[in-house]
Amino acid sequence: MWRKARLKLNKLTPAQMIVLFYFLAVSLSTVLLSLPVALKPGVELPFFDALFTSASVVTVTGLATVSFRDTFSTAGIFILMFVMQFGGIGIMALGTFFWLIFRKKIGLKERRLIMTDQNQTNLSGLVSLLKQVLLILFCIEAIGAILLGIHFLKDSPSWQDAVIHGLFASVSATTNGGFDITGSSLIPYANDYFVQIINIVLLTLGAIGFPVLIETKEFLSSRKKKVRFRFSLFTKLTSVTFLGLLVGGSLMIYLLEFKHFFSGKTWHEAFFYSFFQSSTTRSGGLATMDLNQFSAPTLLFMSVLMFIGASPSSVGGGIRTTTFAINLLFLYHYAHGDRDIKVFKREIMEEDVIKSFAVTMMSLVICFVAVLILCITEDHSLLAIIFEVSSAFGTTGLSLGITGDLTPVGQIVIILVMFIGRIGVISFLLFIGGKEKDPDYHYPKERVIIG
Repeated sequence: MWRKARLKLNKLTPAQMIVLFYFLAVSLSTVLLSLPVALKPGVELPFFDALFTSASVVTVTGLATVSFRDTFSTAGIFILMFVMQFGGIGIMALGTFFWLIFRKKIGLKERRLIMTDQNQTNLSGLVSLLKQVLLILFCIEAIGAILLGIHFLKDSPSWQDAVIHGLFASVSATTNGGFDITGSSLIPYANDYFVQIINIVLLTLGAIGFPVLIETKEFLSSRKKKVRFRFSLFTKLTSVTFLGLLVGGSLMIYLLEFKHFFSGKTWHEAFFYSFFQSSTTRSGGLATMDLNQFSAPTLLFMSVLMFIGASPSSVGGGIRTTTFAINLLFLYHYAHGDRDIKVFKREIMEEDVIKSFAVTMMSLVICFVAVLILCITEDHSLLAIIFEVSSAFGTTGLSLGITGDLTPVGQIVIILVMFIGRIGVISFLLFIGGKEKDPDYHYPKERVIIG
């Protein structure tokens, strides 16, 4: 029996193995969060709520059907943080961490799984990459936990509560989990700009992409050694797009709400409200206000930002920033009669352009089908459903308050959308279609009228 199961596992592609590992992680997390030790005395967690919470934590989305503050014990909070690490860094990243601890040899099969999980295109240097990812992320979380923990001392009943609150907040922000143990996200800190700035920095470092962080570290090291260093095209394109979306998103939210929610607010209140909400749409899921106070155009615009999501090889979901950038660059160059996409004195490969459009189209189809099903099964406005689906696909976690009212069918739909958003559309397509292969033959090519 075990031999047959092992043979079947060996036949699975890396993408299918990764999806299987994530399913197992959700299953294990469901069991752990249902244990009495993880719950507060007298609290019972229904199966669907446990499943939804586990899927949301593993995919670091942030949507929840229950209040963490009223449901989980201290042990449950630590279980949630542990699972968030798995979801944020990636199943294979933490798996590699344990392999290294127990000195297990990391072979070709494991490296292929790491490559798929981390959205890499090359087998070489993967273990070194993951070592750096783990080191950088743990350092960021530790610094964030210390800063926030010290700051929370003034409002916490004890230093133990402040430490747990600071640690959870740091892990949640860095992994872009979007969860909180206050019961009201960051709304209590709407006027605490220190907490907001720390969270914005942590959200950005988690969502901008691990390769960008590693190259930045190498750049700083080269400056000390006075060695010339050149950033890769990926880092340049990702950083510019990420910054553009952050600044452009803030400006757009400010303009859309200038005569609405921001009316009567001081300049710094309006700035932080718009800047934080733009930052959290990258994949963060934390909020400093009740989003229902925003106007419909703003909520629709935020849905687009969440659909785009974070950068590749990061803790976030969505179509990813580079996909969005390549789509825009292609449209710009095509409109100017140029078939080659040139940026930063480099040309983008045609295969990447095709992948970008495939990811975008498939993502639109997935979200459209999800919205259509929820419109049938749920009794909520179309805008609230679009916002919920976009949040799930971007693994963001923002909501207009309908998550807890979803029917079992609605919860399953959102779970699937969160799952696809986290593993990535490319991995999802490979999971369905199997291995990539070159065609055995070609037919004569013929032109088709387009547009």
